[in-house]
Amino acid sequence: MAYWSLVLGGALALMGMLFHGVMGGKIYSANIAKSDLEPLGKTLSIFAWQFHSIHLFVCAVTLFYIAYHPDTAVAAYPIIGINALGALLFLALGLADRALMKMPGALLMGGIAGLAWFGIH
Repeated sequence: MAYWSLVLGGALALMGMLFHGVMGGKIYSANIAKSDLEPLGKTLSIFAWQFHSIHLFVCAVTLFYIAYHPDTAVAAYPIIGINALGALLFLALGLADRALMKMPGALLMGGIAGLAWFGIH
């Protein structure tokens, strides 16, 4: 069970990275390009968007590695922490802006955190 929870968590993070980074990145970049932000603001906004894609990739690689090397399970705690806090932040911000609740961020990050937790316990 532990192995499959970690593999599923890694797969969820990898699929999230692909969707967020490729498909979501195209949509987001097009919207930012049309905005009134200054060029530096546009660049920083796209950077922040893609940084989350990098975060998801690191989560995926880490969880896959732990699945095959259980003695490194302690490395899952930062993955669990950052994703649990990210899910909570997503929910908190969603209370102020309901449109945010239509996006899968809280489910994605909460799912990664939960699968990682079950994978090491």
